[in-house]
Amino acid sequence: MRITFGEYGIRDWVAGDVGSIAQYANNRKIAMWLRDRFPYPYTQSDAEAFLSVVAQQGVRTTFAIAMEEQAIGGIGLDFGADVHRFTAELGYWLGEPFWGRGIVTDVVRHFTAWAFANFEVYRISSTVFEGNHGSVRVLEKAGFQREARLRASVFKNGRIMDQLLYARIKDGITDHG
Repeated sequence: MRITFGEYGIRDWVAGDVGSIAQYANNRKIAMWLRDRFPYPYTQSDAEAFLSVVAQQGVRTTFAIAMEEQAIGGIGLDFGADVHRFTAELGYWLGEPFWGRGIVTDVVRHFTAWAFANFEVYRISSTVFEGNHGSVRVLEKAGFQREARLRASVFKNGRIMDQLLYARIKDGITDHG
């Protein structure tokens, strides 16, 4: 998959991305806002292990955010099961040198539209740790609406924290009953 807009876009991960993943992901300012499965420090071995998992995905749901041919971040979906089978959870990260340019907002907007068009999914949600104001702005600008504060729902950075739940519903879905 490749979606290009401006000087950056979304594409499949490739083996050659190991170096840029290790370079940009090895940042405490990124890891502090993500789940613990995103390690810090982030090593080349972590990048190799990640790409190995992605290569084994039957249906690709995890992609690189790229500038020209260099991976500068990542975005992906985790699909629900059972009664949540038409929902997905969105996650993303971006290397610090690229913050503040509107890249993630554009990527989330385009990726969400692509996901709604290419998967049988009607709701995409994302949770944000309290205090992650940048990610809140990204989701709101990308058309996600805040639905809830999940009180004391995670343990991160040595403390119990709230999460904010944001979601976007596929256009045309009107029957919620």
